[in-house]
Amino acid sequence: MAALRASRVIRSIVTCGLRAQSSQATATSPKSKSAAGYSFELTDEQKEFQATARKFAREEIIPVAAQYDQTGEYPVPLIKKAWELGLMNTHIPESCGGLGLGTFDACVITEELAYGCTGVQTAVEANSLGQMPVIIAGNEQQQKKYLGRMTEEPIMCAYCVTEPGAGSDVAGLKTRAEKKGDEYIINGQKMWITNGGKANWYFLLARSDPDPKTPASKAFTGFIVEADSPGVHIGRKELNMGQRCSDTRGIVFEDVRIPKENVLLGEGAGFKIAMGAFDKTRPPVAAGAVGLAQRALDEATRYAMERKTFGKVLAEHQAVSFMLAEMAMKVELSRLAYQKAAWDIDVGRRNTYYASIAKAYAGDIANQVASDAVQIFGGNGFNSEYPVEKLMRDAKIYQIYEGTAQIQRVIIVREHIAKFKG
Repeated sequence: MAALRASRVIRSIVTCGLRAQSSQATATSPKSKSAAGYSFELTDEQKEFQATARKFAREEIIPVAAQYDQTGEYPVPLIKKAWELGLMNTHIPESCGGLGLGTFDACVITEELAYGCTGVQTAVEANSLGQMPVIIAGNEQQQKKYLGRMTEEPIMCAYCVTEPGAGSDVAGLKTRAEKKGDEYIINGQKMWITNGGKANWYFLLARSDPDPKTPASKAFTGFIVEADSPGVHIGRKELNMGQRCSDTRGIVFEDVRIPKENVLLGEGAGFKIAMGAFDKTRPPVAAGAVGLAQRALDEATRYAMERKTFGKVLAEHQAVSFMLAEMAMKVELSRLAYQKAAWDIDVGRRNTYYASIAKAYAGDIANQVASDAVQIFGGNGFNSEYPVEKLMRDAKIYQIYEGTAQIQRVIIVREHIAKFKG
């Protein structure tokens, strides 16, 4: 039944023209006007996606966001509805039953979902991160098996890389993969895994070469792991500062047997796959940060137009009006940053430099704008009866996950110097 519903949704989307024109574009042979050059206007198809996601965020997510924040409950009804509307798993190729949308289109959707609640958005977007290694490196059989099942029902997956002692230092991972016959035996522990307790399967990065002198580019292997495999032990749900309805857990792998057909590309290719996925998923993360920042700006503006002090509304005081101006500038520029990074992907360009700029800048801006929104609300902003305190808590993770703000700067300057020398 779920498969029939998904089919109807896909058919209706295609009928309405909601197909990303840029998804098949290349740098040498653009197939749409949006891919041929810069345009500051969304296509009609992108506007339809935006309108659908915006309506869902305003009418379905916002009314229950505070409740999910308070309880920490996983938002299953919202995820099911997002799946039915075609607002998640947007990267899955058509050959696997998906829509095969471009990154720009996915970012447009992500920004709108994040406007409603970034906890919900992170749960949805974590699927894209888990899927991306399979999309970029999986063979036909792997893609049809693991991506195809996600178009048939609203199931989740997860990206298992971070460990208790290795976050930004991916090369320091300790989880081991030992080959025995036609299988690999996995032992180790992962931490801070989004969707960890809800995933149907994981992308797992493990060290397959025990020699510490082996370079990271050859020492690690990427695996697809069924979540119900014997030896997989899922930890408790972590109680985080923000995005509380998102499911974050530690996972222990104890003598977990993985068949060789679940290796991505080949032994030793895992590090490149894991890092390559970030180039494609950091623009949507930046888009999520922009959605939060836009929400904070809107809430602050609305409050500043209603609240009166010294005989006039807050927005008429220059001190507050200048804050709103600065917030608006930051939101607009961070939006352009993620759009550039996403556009580069869709026209076939390597976007590492712009993806890190977008992620770093948008993450910082989300925190700054959310903090300023709390300041404009004054004492009310510090109270949970108003939405901006949640926005401020939710914003912080954007400077941490999928590469910290500091790691992004390491990448940016590395890419910048390489281009300068070139």
